[in-house]
Amino acid sequence: MTGARVLSLNTLVRLQRGLRAVEPHRAGPPRRLPVPDGMTTPMGCDAVAVPARFGPLVLPRLPRVGCVYADEAHWWWLVPSDSDYAMEWPAPAHYATGAVLPDAPAVPGLIHRPDGTLPYTPPIPLYLALCRLTGTAPTWSRRVSA
Repeated sequence: MTGARVLSLNTLVRLQRGLRAVEPHRAGPPRRLPVPDGMTTPMGCDAVAVPARFGPLVLPRLPRVGCVYADEAHWWWLVPSDSDYAMEWPAPAHYATGAVLPDAPAVPGLIHRPDGTLPYTPPIPLYLALCRLTGTAPTWSRRVSA
């Protein structure tokens, strides 16, 4: 079995996500949230969208806020890549791998830029804030049925 390459489940998931990120969502090129100049993304970059009405309710619940973008319909929060691993983001939130905006007519405007060089909002506090606002139990606290 020389030369055989074993792929882990994490590798397969990343490959699948990569394929989804390049699939055309519509006729034009996919729109991606830009990382502001001077900021770095050492952990990659995904995004979580929430309806605009939730945006102002989420902000005060977070210990640190990264880059936030907004348009009339949604607020978008930059998070490290794979922040959906083992978490089901509560509806009506939408998780966007690669910070690619499906069906967005234009790239939303940046409404918050943090100090420093990292654009990330910590995903677990964001997840918990969204669970609380939507009345959804976090994935890890739900009952497991046999």
